[in-house]
Amino acid sequence: MLGSGVISRLRFSRQIFVLQTALVALLIALVAALTGWLLRNTLTDEYGERALAIARVVASDPEVIAAVAAKRQGGALQSEVVSLTGRTEALFVVVTDANGIRLAHPAPDQVGKPVSTSPAEALAGREVVSVVQEGTLGRSVRSKTPVFGAGGAVVGEVSVGYAVGVPGAEINRLLVIIGVFAVVSVLLGLAASWLLSGWLRRLTHGVEPRELTEMLYEHEAVLHGVGEGVLAVDADQRISVRNAEAERLLGVDLPIGSRAAELPVSPRVRLAIAESPMDNVLAVAGNRVIVVNSRRVRRDDHELGTVLTLRDRTDLDMLTSELDSIRSLTDGLRAQRHEYSNRLHTLSGLLQLGHRAEAIEYLQALTDSSGAGTSDIDASVHDPYLGALLLAKSEQAEEKGVALRLSDDSSLTGEITEPVTVTTVLGNLLDNALRAANLGSRRPAWIELTLLADGSTLHLSVQDSGPGVAEELRAVLFDEGTTTKITPGHGLGLALARHEARSLGGDLWLAQAGDADTGALFVAALPGVLSRPLTHQGGDR
Repeated sequence: MLGSGVISRLRFSRQIFVLQTALVALLIALVAALTGWLLRNTLTDEYGERALAIARVVASDPEVIAAVAAKRQGGALQSEVVSLTGRTEALFVVVTDANGIRLAHPAPDQVGKPVSTSPAEALAGREVVSVVQEGTLGRSVRSKTPVFGAGGAVVGEVSVGYAVGVPGAEINRLLVIIGVFAVVSVLLGLAASWLLSGWLRRLTHGVEPRELTEMLYEHEAVLHGVGEGVLAVDADQRISVRNAEAERLLGVDLPIGSRAAELPVSPRVRLAIAESPMDNVLAVAGNRVIVVNSRRVRRDDHELGTVLTLRDRTDLDMLTSELDSIRSLTDGLRAQRHEYSNRLHTLSGLLQLGHRAEAIEYLQALTDSSGAGTSDIDASVHDPYLGALLLAKSEQAEEKGVALRLSDDSSLTGEITEPVTVTTVLGNLLDNALRAANLGSRRPAWIELTLLADGSTLHLSVQDSGPGVAEELRAVLFDEGTTTKITPGHGLGLALARHEARSLGGDLWLAQAGDADTGALFVAALPGVLSRPLTHQGGDR
């Protein structure tokens, strides 16, 4: 417990160093112990086999067989045994008769005595190999073999042994070599552990595991807790980080590891990734308008990738559009108020000067012209949302000298159920038409609107007297960013209007780019935006 507490207070790299050092030392110690055990067993078996080979040679000698069969003690047999013991550096070479009585022994005083270890196995005709036993001359590794007489009967045995210290000395020499190898291995392990610890320290920038865990929690909390979408790509343009808000705003799945160039996202989003940094880029994603900011991330002159933040501007744009409609309506009413105020002052002056006939004529002229500009709209459009929008746009058009009229075959007898979508599409088309008609050279300038109900589907078309759509813009007209305006922040109206139409299952397209007589003609089909027909009651709208 104390040791673990001390280790836990060390830095992570030092903990790795200490643990790896201990592991290397333990492994080396286990390997050394296993090697020593294997060496001891191998050398014991080796000396046992050597003793057995000597015993077999002695037991097969005819003179030895004759001496053993005759049970002759000492003499030439004793001399041979003593000589052989010296030549083979064995501890002993012993020859016994069939009763285990020594006939020859390196120690002459042991001749004629029974052997100190059991000769039963050898006298039964079986060899004994590499047994470690305690004998008269000490502990030894010995092997035994029977001596067979002329008739094949066992007449005695030969036992050869080596002192345990002989293989032990060899083992100790090998263990010294193993020990040197172990020390060198430990030193190499220490060096490798130190290098690995330094590499880990550089890899983690000196941040401890506990701090890494806290950073991970903070990363997850920040990434998924903010209200903005976050999308990060690495230097190879592969997605490395994203949150759920980014997927929601872009309307597509963003799998980690996928290439940004292959994602079905807006070209402006891809542009923000490829040409970072970019600020407040407006892009259309599905039926949303999003604001994209991108920044490149570098560390120590290494390119790490690009981080994008995404914000939803759809609600703001819708509110802005509604505010513009209200402002247009307010401006129209203000203009009417000034106009009617001037007319009332004129009528009051005529009456005060006593010009009653002129006043009656002037009043009759005002009555006949009142509402002429919107009578056709009132006759065909009874929906309050469309009515308010067209009234405001009529006032705008009138101020700019452009006539906004409904076509003769317009007929709208249903109630608008998707007012935001319808006013977004129609408002964008009318704004573009108003600008085109105002800037065009044809006079008088005009805009013609057609509204047709087909069940729950609203078909509408807008045509103006402007110069039409230039040929180079026709292929990219509905792409975000396409605009003829100089000031930034434009080029989203038609793209957003088409997305709104397609989100309902309909569409918006350019039916006619313009010719010598008319300007551009835009047509839209908006299914599911009309419900039951309205019964128009004058003055009750």
